[in-house]
Amino acid sequence: MKLIIAVIQDEDAENLVSALVEENFRVTQVSTTGSLLRTGNTSLLIGVDDEQVPDVFRIIGSVCHRRTQVAVPYSPALEPGLMYLAENLEVEVGGAIIFVLNVTRFERIYAH
Repeated sequence: MKLIIAVIQDEDAENLVSALVEENFRVTQVSTTGSLLRTGNTSLLIGVDDEQVPDVFRIIGSVCHRRTQVAVPYSPALEPGLMYLAENLEVEVGGAIIFVLNVTRFERIYAH
């Protein structure tokens, strides 16, 4: 069994969750924030059998597309520890960052 963690743009989240559920995958959606743009991301947790991993990758690839976005400058004095951007910077966003982890144990517990 595998746990797939997919970090995607918020704009793609609704369509991707719908596409995964339509193909009978269970998904847990977690709101996250990226560090460079400080904008919302979504992280999806998807538990699958080993042979289903390529199907999940196919669905993610069909929904999550790359696009460009402008990163607006901000002062490090306002956000300690963050990288300072002196001017607007166009960056590529979208697509997905995907981690696949081995699952050593899985249980589904139901209350009585």
